[in-house]
Amino acid sequence: MTAAASTPGTPATSDAGPPTKLTRKITGPLLFLFILGDVLGAGIYALMGVLSGEVGGALWAPLLFALLLALLTAGSYAELVTKYPRAGGAAVFAERAFKLPIVSFLVGFSMLAAGVTSAAGLSLAFSGEYLSTFLDVPPIPAAIVFLALVACLNARGISESLKSNVVMTVIEVSGLVIVIVVVALMLGNGRGDVSRIGQFPEGSVPAVATLGAAIIAYYSFVGFETSANVAEEIRNPSRVYPMALFGSLATAGVVYILVGLASAIALPASELSESSGPLLAVVAASGVGVPEWLFSLIALVAVANGALLTMIMSSRLAFGMAEHGLLPSPLRRVLPKRRTPWVAIVATTVVAMLLTLVGDLSTLAETVVLLLLFVFISTNVAVLVLRRDKVEHEHFRVWTIVPILGVASCVLLLTQQSGEVWLFGGILLAVGAVLYSVARLVRRSTAS
Repeated sequence: MTAAASTPGTPATSDAGPPTKLTRKITGPLLFLFILGDVLGAGIYALMGVLSGEVGGALWAPLLFALLLALLTAGSYAELVTKYPRAGGAAVFAERAFKLPIVSFLVGFSMLAAGVTSAAGLSLAFSGEYLSTFLDVPPIPAAIVFLALVACLNARGISESLKSNVVMTVIEVSGLVIVIVVVALMLGNGRGDVSRIGQFPEGSVPAVATLGAAIIAYYSFVGFETSANVAEEIRNPSRVYPMALFGSLATAGVVYILVGLASAIALPASELSESSGPLLAVVAASGVGVPEWLFSLIALVAVANGALLTMIMSSRLAFGMAEHGLLPSPLRRVLPKRRTPWVAIVATTVVAMLLTLVGDLSTLAETVVLLLLFVFISTNVAVLVLRRDKVEHEHFRVWTIVPILGVASCVLLLTQQSGEVWLFGGILLAVGAVLYSVARLVRRSTAS
């Protein structure tokens, strides 16, 4: 994978990207932390127990496999973002490549539905054992109240600067480092069981179990795709974006695999799989004197930050699609003083609240992956279609085999989804199709 205008092997030399109305203030290190903060944290804090139910103590296997699959699609994002460094992401790429409004809409709506579903899953993770350290309340009502509070913050106006993102990323990483360090100390004291890292559930086929669990593990790596929305503010995107993207994914992968190894060493799979706060259970099992409340607080910060950022993205995406006539016009309404899209915030929050009634974090996580896989297939195909579209500035170019393998990897993961997950995903896309039809009918009647 190389940076070039049209031919692999030619390095990018531009110090700035193509002309833009926005100021290019994002440097390589800041972009690295931005993507790392988006990828790290919430998923791994919530899903390690779910993974252990699929692969036993071999938690590293699906995490490594999911990392490799994520890097394939990341290669396609690296080419398209540096070729078209404009905000908009996958929906913009689809519009350029396929020139069909319905395809562009479905890609954008899949991103929107994935965001709302992810927020529902994170709210359930927030209201589980991490919250019960402080408050003993029923999970689903607590998740709904949590989403309401997030909506209030969202409506008030949340301005997330890169510096605050750095702080949140440090907090999220600190919790994962604590897990790795305390289990290392546990091993040093002659405790823990290293043999568990190679133990799959009795009677399972390791390759099949790993592939099935990779769907859940993949959820821990999603988030990198949102970096496409800051493309116009990156200095020298052709050089900076690919390095930051691949570097952050690789860093997240290493941390995740170490956390997976530590979790398996500290606790048997039967105990991990029963916990809604698995990393808290790992820290407690280590015997190292880390206060339970401290680690729970770190986990809650990580999960809450992920949910807040996800709902901000979802509400703004709904607002933007309404602005372009792709969703009903009421979603365009904003608060007079705060200038925040209150109707979009209410709509996305209500949908997320309804999705918490599913009550199953695994199902919600897999639905997020299902929806994003359609987005990633579109992006990988768009790379190949847009190869005939030449641009004047130099840009990163991925090897042709990478987007082809990216499509194949997405199709492979789609075959592992359960009927229940396909049903949830189908219902969400059907709702989107209805909203799109309503928006088009209203637009036609207004025009006439």
